[in-house]
Amino acid sequence: MNHAGMLAHVKKRKRPVEAGAQGQVEVKFKEVTLYLVERKMGSSRRNFLTSLARSKGFRVEDVLSDEVTHVVAENNLAEVLWAWLRGHGLRDVSRLAVLDISWFTDSMREGRPVTVETRHRIQDVMEELAESSEFNESKGPCLAFRRAASVLKSLPSAVHCLEAIQGLPCLGEHTKAVMEEILTFGRSFKVEEIRCDERYQALKLFTSVFGVGPKTAEKWYRRGLRSLKEILTEPNIQLNRMQRAGFLYYSDISKAVSKAEAKALGCIIEETVHWIAPDAILALTGGFRRGKEYGHDVDFLLTMPEMGKEEGLLLHVIDRLRDQGILLYCEYQGSTFDVSKLPSWRFEDMDHFQKCFLILRLEQGQVEGERGLQSDPGDSRGWRAVRVDLVAPPVDRYAFALLGWTGSRQFGRDLRTFAYKERQMLLDNHALYDKTKKLFLPATTEEDIFAHLGLEYVEPWQRNA
Repeated sequence: MNHAGMLAHVKKRKRPVEAGAQGQVEVKFKEVTLYLVERKMGSSRRNFLTSLARSKGFRVEDVLSDEVTHVVAENNLAEVLWAWLRGHGLRDVSRLAVLDISWFTDSMREGRPVTVETRHRIQDVMEELAESSEFNESKGPCLAFRRAASVLKSLPSAVHCLEAIQGLPCLGEHTKAVMEEILTFGRSFKVEEIRCDERYQALKLFTSVFGVGPKTAEKWYRRGLRSLKEILTEPNIQLNRMQRAGFLYYSDISKAVSKAEAKALGCIIEETVHWIAPDAILALTGGFRRGKEYGHDVDFLLTMPEMGKEEGLLLHVIDRLRDQGILLYCEYQGSTFDVSKLPSWRFEDMDHFQKCFLILRLEQGQVEGERGLQSDPGDSRGWRAVRVDLVAPPVDRYAFALLGWTGSRQFGRDLRTFAYKERQMLLDNHALYDKTKKLFLPATTEEDIFAHLGLEYVEPWQRNA
């Protein structure tokens, strides 16, 4: 039999086009680099979605690397996904926007990267349990679940059995029971119950408004209110100034702030501060100092090289921002810091330095990059409102404030716990006190604080746990 002749008449099956190099398609959105997780999605669907995104000008990488800014997954458990990401040796996984397929779908429909909203983010189950506990004013369980979430996210690989987490810190019996449920059934029935709970949904919505805390949200829920519209149309509801601003600019300040927008605001604040005081010291803090791509607001720390000169600085900054026409809202809190009351034997969530909570107007032309402002489709204003916090400690407290305001929240808790239990020291945003020697330990830099604690310095981008 002439096999060669037979083969000549058989059409060779074309190899599928691999999601390889970007090819000749122009990349329109250079600040966004996607990676689609094949797990659960499947290779065929992943290849199709990759081709679709590239045809619309998105950059899509086939290999997960530090170039990636947005990870898109479909039907993946948060714990498994985060562990899988941690196992890829990236410099800092926490900087990634880890998103549900709904963000990708919305972006394809609009033909551009849409603003990342809370509903797009893949939230860890433990974080949802922590949030639910916070709404129930259960401080202990809330803290326990947040610590568990931090530990699970730091694991180098996915958890496939309970034995893999035996001996790990901060994983109590309740956490292990949730993990066992996920490993057995592929989901947490408790979390699904919480997600469907009317009260949880209402409180989560209400607390998304600037100036609304869990207690106010609970009060509104008990009055039978279930939507933001109902709150605004209820004649017996009296909103304070901050809440009125929260509702007025809700569509803007409920959106994530991008790194490019944070950089633009940094330029505005720096120019304003140095116009008033050329020798002022200014630092970006919060998640953006830790290298995050997105945040809810932008925090800055400022002081003067000479003690006492920082007094009144924030008021001058506020006046200058108002003169520029970009100050939409301001709440100023004067300093209540009293060195004679140190050390503080109980940590307080908010320090006593002078500070102000602002909403600023950010113009499209002030933001560099292809994407510009984070805005809704059809929004032709050319500007958006953004939350900005300014804190001004005395220069001798600057290092402690910088460490505290940089975060993350869990990193700060762990560092304070280490200081107290291992070094018999009290650490907060104001000072470091040695209980054994009964004296305060001075610090002009964060490195000084770590040295006092006998620890290697931890870079800001490594503090995201």
